[in-house]
Amino acid sequence: MDDQMKTYILYGVAALTVLNTALIFTMDRGGGRVIETPSMSEGIVESTIPNEESQSVQFGEQLNYDAPEEVAKPVGPTTSMAFAVQEWDFGNIEQNSENTHIFEFTNTGNEPLIIQDAKGSCGCTVPKYPKEPIAPGATGEIEVEYKPGTQKGNQTKAVTLTANTQPEQTVLQITAMVEEVEEG
Repeated sequence: MDDQMKTYILYGVAALTVLNTALIFTMDRGGGRVIETPSMSEGIVESTIPNEESQSVQFGEQLNYDAPEEVAKPVGPTTSMAFAVQEWDFGNIEQNSENTHIFEFTNTGNEPLIIQDAKGSCGCTVPKYPKEPIAPGATGEIEVEYKPGTQKGNQTKAVTLTANTQPEQTVLQITAMVEEVEEG
């Protein structure tokens, strides 16, 4: 390989590295800014930012960037909730099965309980929660459906509730031993 070919290869690798590096950003959620990671070297690179506008990027420069949507803060005065059980073990279950558990809770505070959101730690864990306020002293249910698909072995999944409680988030946990189904 001649020197000119080596030079072209080096320039190509360097260009790809710079372009790849220019796309690595850290989101500062508080200010809605994008800050380049410290691993970037000094210099100027023109790059298309995955945003509505193309922008010139100068290393070390902060850019205006729309911050991702955050989960809405719970509404209403704070209250408290208590669960009869916050962890559930399905025991041994088969792959591709549907498994449901209902977590029962009580509003133990003096204000209506408003559950803003409930999210499973993966797509296989789907929670259903009451959308209407739960009166003080009243009870409610969080239904969690777990479909392991082709997962196997010990599994632990979480459901995170966001409500007008202190702290704002409560975590429910499910576990299972998923047994592989023999096809035949």
